[in-house]
Amino acid sequence: MLLAVAVYIEKSLTLPTWQLLLIYLVPYLLIGHETLKEAVEGLTHGDAFNEHFLMSIATIGALCIGFLPGAETQFPEAVFVMLFFQVGELFEGYAEGKSRESIAHLMDIRPDVACVDRDGVLLTVSPEQVEVGETILIKPGDKVPLDGVVVEGITALNTVALTGESVPRDAAVGDEVISGCVNLSGVIKVRTTKSFGESTVSKIIELVEHSSDKKSKAEAFITRFARVYTPIVVIAALLLAVIPLFFGGEFHTWLYRALMFLIVSCPCALVISVPLAFFGGIGGASRQGILIKGANYVDALAQVGTVVFDKTGTLTHGQFEVTAVHPSTCDEHQLLHLAAHVEHFSTHPIGAALRDAFPDEATDGCAVTDAEEIAGQGVRATVAGDVVCVGNTRMMDAIGAKWNDCPHVGTIIHVSINGCYAGHIVINDKIKDDSAQAIATLKATGVERVVMLTGDRDEVASDVAHRLGIGEHYSGLMPADKVEHVEQLLAEKSSEKVLAFVGDGINDAPVLARADVGIAMGGLGSDAAIEAADVVLMDDKPTKIAKAIKIARRTIGIARQNVWFAIAVKLAVLVLATLGVATMWMAVFADVGVTVLATLNSMRALRPGRNSV
Repeated sequence: MLLAVAVYIEKSLTLPTWQLLLIYLVPYLLIGHETLKEAVEGLTHGDAFNEHFLMSIATIGALCIGFLPGAETQFPEAVFVMLFFQVGELFEGYAEGKSRESIAHLMDIRPDVACVDRDGVLLTVSPEQVEVGETILIKPGDKVPLDGVVVEGITALNTVALTGESVPRDAAVGDEVISGCVNLSGVIKVRTTKSFGESTVSKIIELVEHSSDKKSKAEAFITRFARVYTPIVVIAALLLAVIPLFFGGEFHTWLYRALMFLIVSCPCALVISVPLAFFGGIGGASRQGILIKGANYVDALAQVGTVVFDKTGTLTHGQFEVTAVHPSTCDEHQLLHLAAHVEHFSTHPIGAALRDAFPDEATDGCAVTDAEEIAGQGVRATVAGDVVCVGNTRMMDAIGAKWNDCPHVGTIIHVSINGCYAGHIVINDKIKDDSAQAIATLKATGVERVVMLTGDRDEVASDVAHRLGIGEHYSGLMPADKVEHVEQLLAEKSSEKVLAFVGDGINDAPVLARADVGIAMGGLGSDAAIEAADVVLMDDKPTKIAKAIKIARRTIGIARQNVWFAIAVKLAVLVLATLGVATMWMAVFADVGVTVLATLNSMRALRPGRNSV
């Protein structure tokens, strides 16, 4: 409004130049005082060559041109340049705010209060005031404030903010719950296992917020580029204003061109939009349950050419289940019944699988006595008066039971009753539902080599690799062997490509650290996974690996679009400004307009495109 009034006064009245300057200084200072202040602070702190300094010099120079002999006043242009610069700053702030909303969706689920039970009295306190081991009450609709274990009640939990998955997870007594989930149905009581500062949601927010500390190659280059580029631009503008004077040029004409040169050359479009694209990409990935710990890992993910998988807990659930029952002297039900009873007190995963396959064993009334675990063989016990042995072939040989071989791939558990062979049970680690799709998607994404490493037996590894479409696998490996194989694969890959290792983040920490990019299955907040890896998949789904790669490539593409667009427009206007063809308005567009467009383009990284979902 003030600028419009100033223009009206200039057109309506014939005033001296100095009076017009005073009139235009009112809107100029009102709009640009913050920019001028930033420029002065930059000078006092040794950071003179920033965008605020360039904009201040250009606009002050435009205000002064009118006092030169034979020159026209440029007061409106000077104020407009400062106005559009502030508009650009506004758009940049808006875009950064939208980028931070990807973090805010995590901040929103961080609860403000917790309902803690102290001596039978429910108190509403800050989550920071709840100690480990205390019991908290969580009602339907409440946010889970701290990690813990359910001690009372049954409910369903919304984990979408952590995993990106909309399917609720059931929770009952004995199940772990983590902070950041939303209680959907029943009232539950939870015994806390971590303090608020160590809770899952706090760690996730901290990781994502500090991800910008690790710059990508593009960001690091732009930062170095701006430090060298800006002083060169200032010197070039000074030379553009002075050198033509030795060849008869008019000072005000070349000063005007030099000022346009300064405005066009301002590197803020690159300095702002490129980091914003990476920040947006990381934020968009976090919405999908993919935590990327830094922009440098976005760079690396975009160049992945080899993906190496651990098997157990990564491509498989890491939980055994009964896949076949082959009785010899009794029926399947009786064979499972006896095996489950013998393994009743066993803590081994195989024992748990047998008990899960026969859940009625705890209530059928059969007495189990004289249970004995024989190292390296299995378990022997007396069940309802019969001596039952459950174990491997060595146990069968030791008691003289003639066992039958099995064509099925897996762990074979043999059973004998009173020294006579009764049959065997096949137990296998269940493959994750989306593992095969994950391998196929990775190959479609352009990953050249997919390898599986496992400590399991070769026949099991071969079966899993065949079922998932993995053409290369190595079995019977200890952790040190996995590191050796990864080092060999690193030596074989091309220098332009990156090797990613995918593991559970606990047993595979050495390999995760050795790979170019370590990707861990987060297990809804596994501390070891979050600490060990560069990228964490919060819902343990292998298909998220290809999604992470696509998000990374899309983010890099957006950053490159900004760079080429900004450079192309600026070079074109710089040439026109040097030749005297460009106007101040073109210079403003080449700076502020390009910055706004590049910033808005960067905001697209917040929303993964169709090809990355």
